[in-house]
Amino acid sequence: MQMEQMRQSLVLAVDGREEDRTKLRNVLASRVNFFGVAAGSAGLAYVEQKRPDLVLLADELPDMDGFEVLRRIREDERFKDIPVIMMTMDQSQKAEAASIMAGAFEIVRKPFVPIIVVKKVEQVLELEYLHRHLRSEVRRQTHLAEERLASSQRLFEETVMALAKTIDAKDAYTRGHSQRVGRYSRHIAYKLGWTEEEQQKLYFMGLLHDIGKIGVPEAIINKPDRLTDEEYDRIKEHTVIGSEILELVAEFPELTIGARSHHERFDGTGYPDGKKGKEIPIYARIIAVADAYDAMTSKRSYRDILPQNVVRAEIAKGRNSQFDPEFADVMLQIIDEDEDYMLHER
Repeated sequence: MQMEQMRQSLVLAVDGREEDRTKLRNVLASRVNFFGVAAGSAGLAYVEQKRPDLVLLADELPDMDGFEVLRRIREDERFKDIPVIMMTMDQSQKAEAASIMAGAFEIVRKPFVPIIVVKKVEQVLELEYLHRHLRSEVRRQTHLAEERLASSQRLFEETVMALAKTIDAKDAYTRGHSQRVGRYSRHIAYKLGWTEEEQQKLYFMGLLHDIGKIGVPEAIINKPDRLTDEEYDRIKEHTVIGSEILELVAEFPELTIGARSHHERFDGTGYPDGKKGKEIPIYARIIAVADAYDAMTSKRSYRDILPQNVVRAEIAKGRNSQFDPEFADVMLQIIDEDEDYMLHER
């Protein structure tokens, strides 16, 4: 702490003995911005108005006990961190312990030894200066870290969205499919009472569930006629391709789940691993319902959007076979609440 900064420090002395206040002024006025008062009430009023950097507080005052003044300072959230040096004529160790227990930073014994007073005041102000600037630096670094985290989150979200649009662009008949599956999956999680963090995680997994189609030829994806068995096998490979791509995202390992397992069926007849029931990861079981719903409520080369009652019947039919019944029931509830049939491709 530089001398100029020390001189700007505001030090309040609260002492009923005029000669002691004079002594303090004589030894400190050239080093700090010094102000003295005679009573505890005046000291509290000054703290309220000026918030000094340090308080020198006598344990005996004409209007109240010095410890009462200290207690009131410590109880006020605005001033509880102001360092206080207690001043006492009591030479016992008990007096020092009582002062520290009450919240004093240091103790100075009377009659004053000028050099001791000066050194203790300088030490306390130096520590307070470092502490204050440490708090300021911590706040600054915390703010920077939060900004960097927010920026990274935005970059991640924008990258995922760009990938989703790239995937959908390969298929002339499923534009917006990935975004809708992400939204429907998140809505199911919301209905289940999942946390906002879990809902958002599921949304990203839904956005990227079809990323493996990047590795499937567009001629197969956009073929208007019935696929051959060989072509269908190529289509099915997108689940494995997608999980292998997303394995590279080490910070979000769950992304692979939606890509690999969204075509597993609850009865075990799905692909690529033939998992059954609760063996299928919970995220994939939700995405499977959302994916099937969007497939039926989107236009295809061979048909228009299916009527809502037909979609509802197919979801109900798939309980316990294609879909986890719990999540199928949530999707049925969402359908029933969508009285104007707003949830479909536009």
